[in-house]
Amino acid sequence: MSGRNKETEAEAQEAESPVDAGAGVVANAPQAPPLAEPRSFWSAILPVIACGAGLFSDGYINNVIGSVVTILAIQYGDVWKTSNAKHYLGDIAFAGTVVGQLVFGYLSDKWSRTNTLLTSTLILIVFTALAAGSYYHGDPVGMFNILTAWRFFVGIGIGGEYPAGSVGCAESTGELKAGSRNLWFIMFTNTMIDWGFVIGAFVPYVVAAACNNEHLSTIWRTSLGIGVVFPLSLLVLRVYLKEPAEYQRNSMKYAKTPYLLVLKFYGPRLAAVSLIWFLYDFSAYSFSIYSSPILANIFDSTTAPLTTVFGWNTVINLFYIPGTMLGAPVSDWIGPRYALAIGVTLQAIVGFIMAACYDRLAQPSMVGAFAVVYGIFQSLGELGPGNNIGLIAAKTCATGVRGQYYGIAAAVGKIGAFVGTWVFPYIAAAGGNSDTLQAQYPFWVSSSLCILSAVLVIFCLPEIGQDTITHEDARFRAYLEENGYDTRQLGLKKGESLGSLEEAVDPALAEKASS
Repeated sequence: MSGRNKETEAEAQEAESPVDAGAGVVANAPQAPPLAEPRSFWSAILPVIACGAGLFSDGYINNVIGSVVTILAIQYGDVWKTSNAKHYLGDIAFAGTVVGQLVFGYLSDKWSRTNTLLTSTLILIVFTALAAGSYYHGDPVGMFNILTAWRFFVGIGIGGEYPAGSVGCAESTGELKAGSRNLWFIMFTNTMIDWGFVIGAFVPYVVAAACNNEHLSTIWRTSLGIGVVFPLSLLVLRVYLKEPAEYQRNSMKYAKTPYLLVLKFYGPRLAAVSLIWFLYDFSAYSFSIYSSPILANIFDSTTAPLTTVFGWNTVINLFYIPGTMLGAPVSDWIGPRYALAIGVTLQAIVGFIMAACYDRLAQPSMVGAFAVVYGIFQSLGELGPGNNIGLIAAKTCATGVRGQYYGIAAAVGKIGAFVGTWVFPYIAAAGGNSDTLQAQYPFWVSSSLCILSAVLVIFCLPEIGQDTITHEDARFRAYLEENGYDTRQLGLKKGESLGSLEEAVDPALAEKASS
């Protein structure tokens, strides 16, 4: 291990040394600020927490809407069933999230990592609060429409967290000790999302218990409103957040982005990452259908009190936690690429087994075994793609365009989830009147797509090590120089220009400029 560290240090030093790029580039011009002095663990981990932990809010706000829909259906009955909001409220955040991922991906590169984080946090706070207070002159249908509109803007805030938070988190882990960087990235991104799912199911349970399953409006408004607390707690920490060191060294904030060169260099890789994310989110929808037969064998959802429904919903969401937390160190031990491939392969195997044995597993007498196997299945999904797809998207691209690269990949993944919600009912319907076939068909498709994802990961993605971000920046810088791009633009600060760099290198130019 020590020999490999020495090699990577030498490569990093070589990458930081001035390169004669040919015409138009001044020899020995300043290339990037020097690396900062080693920091203590706590001073290094705080930016990781500040950047990534906001995804907890996203998990909570995304998941709590399921409980809200359940309450609205009970509270308003036929008025809810005949409203358009019934079809859009649960999914409208998808559209907002895609918009947020694309817009904030661009802003995180061309404006600021920290400013985009602050902006997305404020959007989450404002529109989550507005959603909790939705009202329209006492008209339920008008209130449904207002709530749906606010959820779209909440989705934009959620989408902004992904590129701004995840890429900032990935860059900040570079200042942590090698050998644990992937673990800490996962713990403050995907693990935060999963805990957000759990708490998003648990809070409605607590509120419903406190209200004795009555005062339905109070339950759903309080459950939504509590979602404001989490981004508020991070807002203070993010106000004092500085730009990651990698961003300061290699950003294109004040440089012209050569998009054609970027597309030639990263286009195929971006297509592979995006397709893998699409397949994962597309399939994840069908995987969730097994929770329904498990719960149906435990209680009747049409007559059970809210505390029972929400309590078991919390238990189902807890299945994610062992996979993400135990899988986090695996991504350091064997690398994110192999962790993802192994995770989806094992998940596909278990999925095929569950589909083949569905007749027996779906029996009320087998509910315990069904829940255990389903828990293993969900955990494998988090160990593999859940933990690693965002990490791979954040670390397989150079800093100057990382936010846009990540935002596009995440948006394609979210589109996959949206497509899955519309396509899989048709796949299930192909099973005809057979309940068994209707459950099996989506899983045959999804498990097959898991195998395809594993193949794409192994053959289309590079190895990802502890210093991949540094090496990727050096590789991209060399490619730009080979194609005549003046890399002195990378890392320029406000008020700096290429002219000021030339004057700093050549005193004669400075004297000429002053005369």
